[in-house]
Order: sequence, then C-alpha cells, then structure tokens
Amino acid sequence: MPHPRDPSISTPQDAYEHERIANVRPRAWSNPNASAPYQLVVIGAGPAGLAAARVARALGARVALIERNMIGGDCLNDGCIPSKTMIRTAQLYAEMRDARRYGAQVPRDISVDFPAVMERVRRIRTHLSGGDSAQRLAQDGIDLFFGDARFSGPDALMVKGDVLRFEKALIATGASPMIPSIPGLAEAGYLTNENVFDLTQLPRRLMVIGGGPLGCELAQAFCRLGAQTTIVQDMPLFLGKEERDAAQILSDAFARDGIEVRLNTSAIAVRVENGQKLVDLVSDDYRNTVAVDAILTGVGHAPNVQQLGLDDAGVDYDLDDGVRVDDFLRTSNPSIYAAGDVCLEHKYTHTAEAAAHIVVQNALFGGRERLSELVIPWCTFTDPEIAHVGLYVREANQLDIPIKTFTIPMHEIARAVTDSEENGFVKIHVKGRTDKILGATIVARHAGDMINEITLAMVTGIGLRTLARVIHAYPTQAAAIQQAAQAYYRTRFTPRLQARARRWLAR
Repeated sequence: MPHPRDPSISTPQDAYEHERIANVRPRAWSNPNASAPYQLVVIGAGPAGLAAARVARALGARVALIERNMIGGDCLNDGCIPSKTMIRTAQLYAEMRDARRYGAQVPRDISVDFPAVMERVRRIRTHLSGGDSAQRLAQDGIDLFFGDARFSGPDALMVKGDVLRFEKALIATGASPMIPSIPGLAEAGYLTNENVFDLTQLPRRLMVIGGGPLGCELAQAFCRLGAQTTIVQDMPLFLGKEERDAAQILSDAFARDGIEVRLNTSAIAVRVENGQKLVDLVSDDYRNTVAVDAILTGVGHAPNVQQLGLDDAGVDYDLDDGVRVDDFLRTSNPSIYAAGDVCLEHKYTHTAEAAAHIVVQNALFGGRERLSELVIPWCTFTDPEIAHVGLYVREANQLDIPIKTFTIPMHEIARAVTDSEENGFVKIHVKGRTDKILGATIVARHAGDMINEITLAMVTGIGLRTLARVIHAYPTQAAAIQQAAQAYYRTRFTPRLQARARRWLAR
C-alpha cells in the first residue's frame, strides 16, 4: 500500500461518491459575498463547527462557516461513520463463524466480499452526508465558504482573497493523524483513518501500530474480515487510560479472534523487499521482523493549528495540545473561541458538539457555561465495547475522594447469558457513605448504549439509591445497572435496621 498522499489510494468514484462530493464539497460551488461583520464566523465544518453554526443561525445570528476540505470533518468522512459501518459487517462475519455458540450451523464456505463491505461503507456515508449538505446549510441561511482560512487580525480573516470581519469567531479545525517517526515508514507507505476506508482490496497481512481506540477497533474489524492482523502496542495493555480489567477482557477477545498481539513492543524500522513491507520490532532485548502487506497507524491525532494566522489574531496555541482555551472555551483573544479536537483532550464527536453549544451561549449571549461542568461519556467500539463516564478509581484516590465500587459481572445477567455475551461487567463508583455516582465503566456488547443511563443520572444528580428503584424491562442487559444499584441499596440494611425489622415482624 503506498503513501497516503499517493494518488493511487483514492476513493472509488462510483455513484455514491459522486453524490457525497456533491453534498460535502460541490465542485461548482461559488463562495457568497461576505456580509460584514458576521456575528459569528466558524472555521471548520466538522461536528463542532456544524453544531455551532446551526444553533447560532437558528437563534438569529449572522453566521459564516468556512471549510477547507469536506463538510462533516473526520466523523462523517474518515472516522465514526465509516468505521462503525465496517465494524458492524465484521461483527456479522464473526457471528457466522461462531454460529454454533448460538445453537446454529456454521454457514458453508463463508467468504468475505471486501469490495461489497467497502461499497456499503460508501453508501451509508453518502446517505448521512445529505443531512448537512452545502445546499442545505445555504438554504438555512448560513454563508458557506470553501477555502483556507487565515486570520489577518484580531477581528478579521481571509478566505480566497475575501475579507470576513467578525464580532466573534470559533476555531473548530479539528485534528489530523499523528504519524510515528519510524525510519522507512514514509517510503514504504502506510494507512491512516484518512485513507483506510478508501481500500477496495483486503490486505492479506495487516499491522496496526497503536493500541488506542482507533487501533483496537480497526484491528479487530480487519481481522474479522479475513486479514492476518498483528497489533503492536508499546505499553503492557491496550487503552492505557481504561481500567486494567477492562483492557484485559479486550486482550482476551483479541486472542479469541486470532489477532497476534505484541505488547511492550515498538516498531523501529520499515523497509520494502520483494513487494512486501518488513517491519523490525523490538521488545526489551528481543528483536524480530514481521512481513506485512499494509501498515495502519493509530497512535493519536495532532490539532490543526498551523497556517491559520493565530499569531496575527492574538491566539495562544501549542503544536501538541492545540489552541489554549479557558473553562469558557475562550482563547487569549476574548473575541475568539475554540471547540472540538483542536483544543480538547477528549477528542470525540459528542464532546465537540457539546463544546460548540457552550461557545454559542458564551460568545453570543453572554453565558457563563463551563467545559468542566460537562459529564462526558465515551466508548471504544470493539467487541465487547468498553464505555466509561466520570472518575476512575485511581483519579478518586489521587483527589483523596473516598470511593466505593459496586460491580456486577455480565455472566450474572440473564439477557447476557441468553445472548451468549457474558464477557464483561458493569462497575459503578459512588462517593463513600453516599449514593452520589462518581463514575462508571461498562464492558459489554452494548456498553455504549448502556453508559447513557448512568450519564443521565450523573447530570441530573440522581443517586444510586434512586437508580435502584428504576424498573428495567426484562430481560435486558441494562439490568446489570439496576443490579449494581440494588447492591448499593442493600448496604443500607445496617444491623440496627435489620434488628428493628425483626422486632416489627415478631409482633
């Protein structure tokens, strides 16, 4: 596979792609005449930029939205949407191969039609691109500009020679894949999330460098679609921020899928011989070489802060951490704000959208909403999924917050057993001697959906005692949350309370 900037890796130009391009970057688009000054100028039409532009316009503001590439950003074009589409198909193939676990016969001659898998990715991506198409944004009264934006001063910027003046501005330029500095990697060619979904032929042997969410999700998906997959992680386990028992369950799942796992291992060199890529690996003092057909890098993202003229705008930034913002998402220029991956630690679509709403309230309406007040869940969409919200135990300990944990294994949940999805748990943390929920981790097939119930409880101040009274439809896997809450409730049955109950019953 060639270098990602090599034109030989390009999205197949089928009918779906023609429609998507017409939605997200129409070739015949003419930028509007700038009306000055805009009450809000938004740079970047990814999740944060789209959310801010739409809400601000719906509230009556004069809004300009600038995009240098494609509307939708990584989420629609190179991230959430194509990856989850691909993951679902890979999960189906895994279930077919494991049919006996469900009391069914394994289908004969299971063969993966990889071009059809990727055609489905393009079809669904195109379908969803219509929701925020250029035409629809313009119809809603948003002035949409395509081109590179660069600040020319503290209250103005340039786009293709046009000057746009603003009262407030939002930087929402997102982030780009970080490329590990491995000698020979660039010359050999590699994949990132920006071009991996353009593949039409399945790599026979794939190496994934990086054990974060992106690396884990795509390593499992490609393995289930038939690629001989090796994942290289320079730490002892995957998902370094997650709880160790959660990461261990995922490691076991990888082993069952047949992924070759290289932990505490670094790739130190790449070269091409006889049409294949040879990757030199080192783990402690052990060195060996692995031959692969493609290399996918998933070691994180770097904020897009260069060539924006941020110095001319008086905006402080860092090449690693991005635009510096305060708790109100305001930059060092009080007229300019930032949201999304360009400034936030948690680089998730839902976090970007939530931050955009904060910016609209604070920038246009004098609000005082704070980023620190958000309760942000997240999920790694492997199988099983790993979802989390709030504090981890280690964080509570560092803050000297007393914490008590209630854990329910999924193998104790009837629906998980009937679904043959017993691997995982629900773990809920409360503040000591109270029922205040501080955080939770869920490992389960549907953890991403289940974590929302706990997030809602945390946002609304509902304690675990009240959650124990919530009647859950039976049988569902979310019953694990109810059982964890009931486990807390039983701790309230103190010896004194039990003695009073016995006296009452003995009357």
